[in-house]
Amino acid sequence: MNQLIAVSNEARLRVLAADSTSMTTQLLVEALGRSGKFEMIESPSDARALLPLIKKEKPHVAVISAQLDDPKTPTSELVRSVRTEAPETRVILLLDFSEPSAIIGAFRSGAQGVFCRTDPFNLLAKCIQCVAKGEVWASRSELQAVLEALAQPALPSSLTLGSGLLSARETDVVRCVAEGLTNREIAQRLKLTEHTVKNYLSRIFDKLGVSSRVEVLLYAVRNANQQRSTTTASSRRRSQPVSISVRPTTGVRTKVQPIAQ
Repeated sequence: MNQLIAVSNEARLRVLAADSTSMTTQLLVEALGRSGKFEMIESPSDARALLPLIKKEKPHVAVISAQLDDPKTPTSELVRSVRTEAPETRVILLLDFSEPSAIIGAFRSGAQGVFCRTDPFNLLAKCIQCVAKGEVWASRSELQAVLEALAQPALPSSLTLGSGLLSARETDVVRCVAEGLTNREIAQRLKLTEHTVKNYLSRIFDKLGVSSRVEVLLYAVRNANQQRSTTTASSRRRSQPVSISVRPTTGVRTKVQPIAQ
């Protein structure tokens, strides 16, 4: 019997919880702990203390509130730090509201799951288990927000990612990723080996400060939208009508001034 208990304990997932306050963190730890599926680690509600604790305890999954009490450290930066310095730990971000910008921002920063407080609590345990297996977790509405962001017009041919950080070939690889091509399909299209494609992706991740293909996709879409906005604004300025006022003085002076937008 003792041996069976030991095996059961070993199978439990180590889960760190850090909610927005100490009280809600404690409640979250106790609620998840009652399931018997997790070995819970309670974290201070302080972004500065969170990363050292994760590096020390090495949890399988960290459930982190998007509203941790540290205005100097945005949650997105904290998640990126966890992914960089403790890559064995997967991150689930707790959101107060299911806003598209927050969902997309969470995945861009490196979170593998998002869980909104408006969702049934019993789904959180399933969310943790799925993320621990390497899956991505989002509700149907949250996934729809990501899909809508990805369903933008095709990336422009003049797309420049990372302020010119990427080479022309690396940008070609990003375009293929945006089309949903696999490494093998990318290799076939660009006449490269799969190993070379993997090397390109690794360099792209480093240059853009991301850690997954989904993040590369979202990064590309955001940059494409910014470039479209800039191009549209420039076109409007070029086509802006002008007003001409003539003042009779000793001579004739013509003042040309763009109409205020």
